[in-house]
Amino acid sequence: MATIRLSKVSKEFGVQFGSSRGSAIPWMRSSGPEVREGEDEAADRVQALDQVDLTVPDGRTMAVLGPSGCGKSTLLRVVSGLEPDYSGELYYDDQNMMDVPPRDRYIGMVFQNYALYPHFEGHGNLSFFFRMRKAPDEETEERIRVTSEIMGIGFNSLLQRKPGTLSGGQQQRVAIARAIVRRPRVFLFDEPLSNLDAKLRSQTRVEIKRLLRRFSITALYVTHDQTEAMALGDLVAVMRAGRIEQVGPFEEVRRQPANTFVAGFLGIPPMSLLHGAAVEDGGIVAGQGMRLVPQSSQLQALKSGQKVTIGIPAESAKVKVNEEGPTLEVEGGTGIPANSWQGTVESVEPDYGRQVQFISFRSGAHRLLGQADVRERIALGEQIVTQFEDSGLYFFDDESGERIA
Repeated sequence: MATIRLSKVSKEFGVQFGSSRGSAIPWMRSSGPEVREGEDEAADRVQALDQVDLTVPDGRTMAVLGPSGCGKSTLLRVVSGLEPDYSGELYYDDQNMMDVPPRDRYIGMVFQNYALYPHFEGHGNLSFFFRMRKAPDEETEERIRVTSEIMGIGFNSLLQRKPGTLSGGQQQRVAIARAIVRRPRVFLFDEPLSNLDAKLRSQTRVEIKRLLRRFSITALYVTHDQTEAMALGDLVAVMRAGRIEQVGPFEEVRRQPANTFVAGFLGIPPMSLLHGAAVEDGGIVAGQGMRLVPQSSQLQALKSGQKVTIGIPAESAKVKVNEEGPTLEVEGGTGIPANSWQGTVESVEPDYGRQVQFISFRSGAHRLLGQADVRERIALGEQIVTQFEDSGLYFFDDESGERIA
């Protein structure tokens, strides 16, 4: 086991625009004109990682969460040693890993595409690591036996089958076992469940969680799926455009977002965001005539005339249908008129697991999300009046996006 620490880590990729040979990054292609041989090629740089500071405590799992293309997989490749040309520092405990090759880092990696040797049976995939190091057969067989017990019922039957005869879930079980059998210091997961169906994802999440808890191995788990991050990560790092935006326990980050990106990205569903401005009498004016009155502690952080972005979680108020039609009620009391807003229902999305439904409604250019009991009947096109719970409002600087209150 080890504590992973990254300090000011940056990684650039060169992109050659206009080259007939294509880009230096294989998944980025140029659409510009070809450059004749001998001419200078216009070069640009893509900043995949930008001054990343991140610490994964010993024995904990850090889920790195972010949209596609934000640098998650590049971060994983730097930690693994597969991307050696970076600036900054990477440590396993107190050891600087700059010149340590991947084979000497004692890592176990699990990928989205399983990456099994197709001509080996499951047993051969697990034993390959030891054969390359000329380990004694007795040690190899004992490691495989213990790993098979850890992987649970039915795993032994997979050891005699080649990857081509296994389902996606079975292949991923073999891939996870191959990572475990090495007894690594660090586990690295690169979206390992993306190719599985919903049922297999759920089952494999439970299995991975059990393994991580049993061995207390430091793990970095890259995903774009918030359910995976919430279920598997002791901590979550939200990433955007090569930077770490915020780190902490999932629920803490969701309830205390550092900026508008985190607020608008994290959560199922994420916050609704709209623009407004503070006024002299202690309120916030937003579009379409909406007026909000924050809590007094929030007002102290706002200046008159300051432009803000308002974050409104769906759970800060709940839609309830009465005899007069749908309204939005505030938990613990009646909402004040200043926090009212009217809109037209655009969509109704039930979540039977949580026994709620999410109501998307629009007024002019603004769209917000409310929440109702799943048993309430709310029709598309209905007009609803909303009242927001003042304690559930968030305010961000409109220019920087940083949270004010």
